[in-house]
Amino acid sequence: MSGRKIDFADRLETAAKAKQALLEKARAKDPANDPEFAARLAERAAIAAARDAREAERRAAKQAEQARVVAEREAAKAAAAEAAAAAEAAAAAEREARRPVKVVLSEAEQKAARDARYAARKARKK
Repeated sequence: MSGRKIDFADRLETAAKAKQALLEKARAKDPANDPEFAARLAERAAIAAARDAREAERRAAKQAEQARVVAEREAAKAAAAEAAAAAEAAAAAEREARRPVKVVLSEAEQKAARDARYAARKARKK
């Protein structure tokens, strides 16, 4: 401490001088006058553009992969539905083949069979 009294006005004046010095320092680094700063800005812009391009490429690849997965899933569903339909058709054909064949008799044959049953019933009663 220097032994001199520092009052409020002195502190305000010192703060104002410090702010002015910072402002002058910032003005000295004006980006319009600094070619190094312009080069850094251009480099950052190039890096950001490359990053955006890579991100767009990844997004496109991801969408293509999702589309391929959806297409495969749809193809698998279609194949499963087709296989199920074929299996159902085969099962129906097998059931049809196992069903007993019903003999269709003509009217005369039906009458003869009925008469034979009637005669057998009469013979049992006697």
